[in-house]
Amino acid sequence: MRRLLLIGFLLTLVLVGCSGETVANDMYEHLEETVELERTFVEQQEPFTALEKEEQELYNEIIELTADEMDEITSLSEQAIDTIEERKELLQTELESMQGAEEEFSQVKEYVDDLDEEPKEKAEEMIQTMDQRYDVYQQLNEAYLNSLDQDKILYELFMDEELTEEELREQIDTVNQSYDEVMELNTEFNELTDTYNQLKEDFYKAADLNVVYE
Repeated sequence: MRRLLLIGFLLTLVLVGCSGETVANDMYEHLEETVELERTFVEQQEPFTALEKEEQELYNEIIELTADEMDEITSLSEQAIDTIEERKELLQTELESMQGAEEEFSQVKEYVDDLDEEPKEKAEEMIQTMDQRYDVYQQLNEAYLNSLDQDKILYELFMDEELTEEELREQIDTVNQSYDEVMELNTEFNELTDTYNQLKEDFYKAADLNVVYE
């Protein structure tokens, strides 16, 4: 039913000694603080994945039961809804982490005009990519919340003794469509994350900042 998300993370680069221009050093501080502020977002992924797996197991149990086992179906459905509510809370924590990181990242923009030509070009491309990444994350967060709402409706239907096969099929189709949207946005987010990580490294090199991966 649900396909587990694989989220791409920002990479940390550590400045070795003081090199390059002062403007680039100031930008470095904001860029790496952005990574730190996204750490809460990263930390949500493990419990999030565990809850996804738990829901998947509950769903698999439910569809093996018959209408004569409504008490068991209801109990399992309520447990599945609990995992949905927990994930909604994690998504809110994620969102707040990403909003804080985006605010920190936006501060690098004021330095760009003071850069030399080559690092300036790299910085502009890097910033454009990161802005796109945060836009896509917002869409991803909203799409995932919507998919959880559709999941909840499905489990509420499972608990309805008058549920028809047509109603069930229609809701499963709706759930699957919401998953497809989430997966597409997840892929786009990860691609932008990978691109940004490379562009950040390219910017540091162009600005003569001596960095290594942490």
